[in-house]
Amino acid sequence: MTHCLICESLLQIQTLSCTSCHTEYSGEFYFPRLARLSNSEQKLVEELIVHGGNLKEMSEELEISYPTLKKRLNELSDSLQQKKREDEIVIEQIFLDIEAQKITANEGIKRIREMKGEL
Repeated sequence: MTHCLICESLLQIQTLSCTSCHTEYSGEFYFPRLARLSNSEQKLVEELIVHGGNLKEMSEELEISYPTLKKRLNELSDSLQQKKREDEIVIEQIFLDIEAQKITANEGIKRIREMKGEL
């Protein structure tokens, strides 16, 4: 779950814990871009991968027309592009926070890497 069930705003992760050794990490953690897609968008990405990008098979499996599938994929692309633009704004703010010494360079790098799905 990445979005609030009440207002659908993006949730903020504040604690991570290991189920094996019970170590807990607290702080601000960011979802990578693909995890911030809506549930329906994530399902569409999954189907796209499962079908190896074969849109004909996908449209048959999902029981939707090819033009409808193309429209949904275009909407998915638009959504990802918007999230990328939003991330660029957040990254710029992180750099400003580093320059203003509000956060350390290491913390800024960690946040950027989390947003990019590298951690």
